[in-house]
Amino acid sequence: MTDLQRLQQQTTSLLKKASEKSITSADIDTLRAVLRFHEYRYYIQNDPLVSDFEYDTLFKSLEALETENPDLVVPDSPTQRVGKGLTKEFPTVQHLVPMLSLDNSYNAEDLLHFDKRVREGAGHDDIEYCVEPKFDGASISLVYEGDKLVRGATRGDGMYGDDITPNIRQIRTIPLTAAFSAHGIATAEIRGEVLINKNNFKAFNEALVESGAQPLANPRNAAAGTLRIKDPLEVGRRKLEAFVYHLGYHTLLPGQEEEVHSHSQTLDLLWDLGFRSPHKEKKVFKGIQAVIDYCNNYEAGRDDLPYEIDGMVIKVNDFALQDKLGMTTHHPRWAIAYKFKARQATSKLLRVEYQVGRTGNIGPVAKVEPVGIGGVVVSSVSLFNEDVIREKDIRIGDTVLVERAGDVIPYIVKPLVELRDGSEQPIQFPTHCPSCGDPLFRPEEEAAWRCINIACPAQQLERLYHFVSKDAMDIRGLGEANIEKFHRLGLLTSIPQIYGLDFEAIGQLEGFGTKSIDKLRAAIEASKKQPLHRLVFALGIRHVGETMAKTLANAVHHVLELKDLDEEQLMALEDVGPKVAASVHAFFRNNDSIELLQTLEALGLNVTAGPKPAAGGSLEGKSFLFTGTLNRLKRSAAEAMVEAQGGSIASGVSSKLHYLVVGDDAGSKLEKAKKIASIKILTEDQFLILVGEPFAG
Repeated sequence: MTDLQRLQQQTTSLLKKASEKSITSADIDTLRAVLRFHEYRYYIQNDPLVSDFEYDTLFKSLEALETENPDLVVPDSPTQRVGKGLTKEFPTVQHLVPMLSLDNSYNAEDLLHFDKRVREGAGHDDIEYCVEPKFDGASISLVYEGDKLVRGATRGDGMYGDDITPNIRQIRTIPLTAAFSAHGIATAEIRGEVLINKNNFKAFNEALVESGAQPLANPRNAAAGTLRIKDPLEVGRRKLEAFVYHLGYHTLLPGQEEEVHSHSQTLDLLWDLGFRSPHKEKKVFKGIQAVIDYCNNYEAGRDDLPYEIDGMVIKVNDFALQDKLGMTTHHPRWAIAYKFKARQATSKLLRVEYQVGRTGNIGPVAKVEPVGIGGVVVSSVSLFNEDVIREKDIRIGDTVLVERAGDVIPYIVKPLVELRDGSEQPIQFPTHCPSCGDPLFRPEEEAAWRCINIACPAQQLERLYHFVSKDAMDIRGLGEANIEKFHRLGLLTSIPQIYGLDFEAIGQLEGFGTKSIDKLRAAIEASKKQPLHRLVFALGIRHVGETMAKTLANAVHHVLELKDLDEEQLMALEDVGPKVAASVHAFFRNNDSIELLQTLEALGLNVTAGPKPAAGGSLEGKSFLFTGTLNRLKRSAAEAMVEAQGGSIASGVSSKLHYLVVGDDAGSKLEKAKKIASIKILTEDQFLILVGEPFAG
């Protein structure tokens, strides 16, 4: 057995004893060794093997033992230190005052004990508490001198941190100047937390996945990792934000007196100086029961917040009383963190199952030994895709660190590879769809394997929604609610069944009278006459939008002629790149796709292209693209005007584009077009004049 495996076994044993409240002084040396080991993994290697909750459980057990047996306290005990280590990648600086940790609590009983100690230390019961969210990000300190930001640093070991000032200056919620002098302050050191809000984190991860990279584990890790990036411009692109919540140290200008005398007043001052502080989120209470109620209410709504928080911070509000209560070497006696239910835990990976997503992507789902996380028993865990499995080297039988955030399906942060005993097995990704059995297809430069069988049962509902949508076959009266109802009753399980609906059976359903059925029947019949490009778009071929569907439809007379084009021939078409060509080629090489189209043709749908625009139109050879919101026209009508006069619609901004028509709230396309001199940028009115339909005024 390796030292690591021995320490992890000791960890498991001590956690079991802690839950049974059976840890004794005989365990103290082992407990210290285990905590030192996990501190090293967390602070130095940034690669923890236990969750925060599990670590805190062991730490509090050691604290309790040392309190009961003060003669057993040693100078190098984990309870006697502020922090554990520093990286050497950035210059090291000393904080003006130590950045202490907070004592942690996990239930109302802990808060009652905290309140009792505070009241005993104060000598009275009239205690005012300030309560604020505990943001789950990366701790920083900011130093201002002469109203200017002069330094930003990580927490480090609490005494010394890494100087990351260039990166801190990229965070727009941190002012580079703040009028401290107007309040008599000469020098200030502020403590805060750097975050990525949930929406920005989701968008950033989606971009990573789209590029084939592995998604980041959580917003906290993303924020901490970003602060250590060497390129400040890249830090700026990550859209970090910062909350500041503590004025740890300050000096006054000559002749000035203190303006603030409580923590809540400090938060208000920081807000007024232009910082984002929990000025609005904070609440001040007298008595601990109101604090407990507020914490419980906040925990119930944590998933609705734009940021990840992992608890609440309760502080004695009055500064004079804070000074009287003092602090230990580890934490202040006047503050405590109330931690919400754990978001992470360790478990054993038992097997992997494969689910077919709405668009055919194959999602591996790990089945783990049931474990409680955040008040929920978790047994299913997302593995994202094959690349994530390979990059993280996740194996059947691994002990894994599992995280759950909000309503998102839990995922594996990492396997604990050091705990392997050789019995773990590599995960074998399937080659065929688990729903329909068709071979899977992986587009070049994409991370996900997909089933491209249009008849795959697992994809039918989503394909039905898309097929009848407004910009596809436009079948009014067959919205998502009706599709789901008909599907549930077995009346609609595939696209061809749209054209053979049992209207007699539908007429027996509540809410379907003769008039609504006649309208639905007419809409279905009218859809058979839709132009070919709408049918191509309705098929839901990956990477084929409305404009690309027109390009494909204009390239053939009959839709099935697309199966005769290889990828090279497809890429010869306007704006068709490798991704689109591969996706279209794969779709039309699939027998089920061909059978579907043959069935739709037999049902009377139009599968041929209409007459091409007459040659010699005033816009022949000219390409157009529309961006922003048009006020006078629908975009589809504007595009039809272009095509009626021989022009074409481009799929994106490039040197091949001739005209960009700009509406309200135009975005990145306009900025990109401004950099290409050959593109002419038109307003909507200018476009209408160009096509011969001017508007007055």
